[in-house]
Amino acid sequence: MQTRETLDLESLAQASALFGKLDENIRLIQENFEVEIQLKDLELEVSGPEDEVAAAVDLLHFLLGLIKKQKNLDKQDLRYAISLKKKGIDLDLDSLYNKALVYTAMGKPVRPKTLGQKRYLDAIEKNDVVFGVGPAGTGKTYLAMACAVKAFKAQEVSRIILTRPAVEAGESLGFLPGDLQMKVDPYLRPLYDALFDLMGFDTYQKFVDQGLIEVAPLAYMRGRTLDNAYVILDEAQNTTSQQMKMFLTRLGFGSKAIVTGDITQIDLPAGKKSGLKSVLNILRDVKGVSTVYLSRYDIVRHPLVQRIIDAYDQYDEDQKKEKKEKKDHDKPGPKN
Repeated sequence: MQTRETLDLESLAQASALFGKLDENIRLIQENFEVEIQLKDLELEVSGPEDEVAAAVDLLHFLLGLIKKQKNLDKQDLRYAISLKKKGIDLDLDSLYNKALVYTAMGKPVRPKTLGQKRYLDAIEKNDVVFGVGPAGTGKTYLAMACAVKAFKAQEVSRIILTRPAVEAGESLGFLPGDLQMKVDPYLRPLYDALFDLMGFDTYQKFVDQGLIEVAPLAYMRGRTLDNAYVILDEAQNTTSQQMKMFLTRLGFGSKAIVTGDITQIDLPAGKKSGLKSVLNILRDVKGVSTVYLSRYDIVRHPLVQRIIDAYDQYDEDQKKEKKEKKDHDKPGPKN
């Protein structure tokens, strides 16, 4: 059954933000829902099959609310809202786009972009140890660091400690020039970059000089007790079980630990078991410890990243299927 609904817009600026450059936003909505959207003066007309029109109108109400809140419409926000609506998930503006967590050095608000990220931040707020597990681009590390900066600025903790395992901390690093710090710096570069973005280089450097911010390889944590600190372990899938236990038992009074990793991207030598994979089972029922699994639907990078991850997942499934079929084919038949 065909139907038509209308929405009133508040201004030409709101209409411009909604439609996007060369009407690309509206075209994307029309591609995903079987509707036609037209603007007549400041009235938006949506026509098409009844159920498609209802879904598109609900989406448009959400987007208009988002524009009113943020003054613009980010392409990533649009794509995510469309994906939620197509899956039949209600669009709740306040559940995602509430008060900013922090602001970057350039004044840009940092807030969750997906429902998975919102669950992740809620877990960080309520627990002292949180594992954030998911593929690249889901904001695991950046959001954890934003939480650390927020707690540091509010004087809830007295220092921030960021660490990563340097997987190649043996043979390969020996060929790099400079002292140990210079050799491990390339492994820590993503952490530096995020801190520069959140705090600005000058502020970051001041706190480093005062010993209030530390970015160091995981090996530097051994033998220490980390009191009143916000501690983030990144790329945790590349820890061994012994390293993971060492890190978690460093936690002191007034501290919080966030552990992030992607169990599909383990770079440990053959035969070494990932400490992250082990600890997710060991601590799953421990009070005060929470695990949040982020998925490809939480990716906030270029939309092509999600398609790349989908392609790799499909390839892995196909390989497993081929191996199983080959194994079944090679099985000896019943004896006569």
